[in-house]
Amino acid sequence: MKVALFGKVYADNQKDYLQLLIDELTKRNSDICIYEPYYKAIAKEINLSSNISVFNSNLDIKNKVDMLFSIGGDGTMLDTVPIVRNSGIPILGINLGRLGFLSSVSKSEIQEAVNCVFNGDYYIDKRALLQLIEPKKLFGNVNYALNDLTIYRNNATSLIIVHVFIDDKFLNSYWGDGLIVSTPTGSTAYSLSVGGPIVTPGSKNFIIAPIASHNLTVRPIVLQDSSIIKIKIEGREDKYLMSMDSRHSTISKNDEIIIKRCSFNVNLVQMNNQNFYSTIREKLNWGVDNRN
Repeated sequence: MKVALFGKVYADNQKDYLQLLIDELTKRNSDICIYEPYYKAIAKEINLSSNISVFNSNLDIKNKVDMLFSIGGDGTMLDTVPIVRNSGIPILGINLGRLGFLSSVSKSEIQEAVNCVFNGDYYIDKRALLQLIEPKKLFGNVNYALNDLTIYRNNATSLIIVHVFIDDKFLNSYWGDGLIVSTPTGSTAYSLSVGGPIVTPGSKNFIIAPIASHNLTVRPIVLQDSSIIKIKIEGREDKYLMSMDSRHSTISKNDEIIIKRCSFNVNLVQMNNQNFYSTIREKLNWGVDNRN
């Protein structure tokens, strides 16, 4: 099996876990390919075999690796999306960060997870992405997001008014700090923090959630992901901020924003003893009695 390893930041407290992962892959005669900036960060810290190769982009691994291991937290996992793109390469998230909704394998489960991968004891969880149709090229060729697209005000003292249309039908004008358009995967991220609902991954929905709405009766809304979302911005400023997952750009209030579901999915590797419901119970401490 040829395995790609992707990481962003290396810290000393990760050394033992990363070494364990490398050793487990090496003793199974895996061909290991490491993201070059990450390789440079760990090369002097981790014992690596001499046949390690490196990669830098989607073209370096497309149709060339069997699985990609994301090493870090959920932010690292999101940053694998521009690397994997539409290649269909399965992504296994190893959580060396904090909460880890997407990076489902904990530090203590590394050896078990590698065993499961090589024994075929896992399943593929297909996750939908949203795609920015307009403005074109705002995020280059990576105009899609696994979690969410967010529009923010650019000035801390000035409101933003976001006019939203669903399939050319007017939905609402949102007055506040901004607006989040989320996938089901992103329902446990920023959208959740502003009061959005938790949506199961395969539900084929988008969530529209206002940020600090100035109308207290306005609430998040769930809609089918076959919808085309059009957004127009109004406000005192000429420029506003937009993010797609961890990527940011600036937009003009004259820009029309068009969003739809992406034509491909991202394939997440899940262990057979894990599922979405067990993850939210664990990460959100559901069912835990915190009374003294």
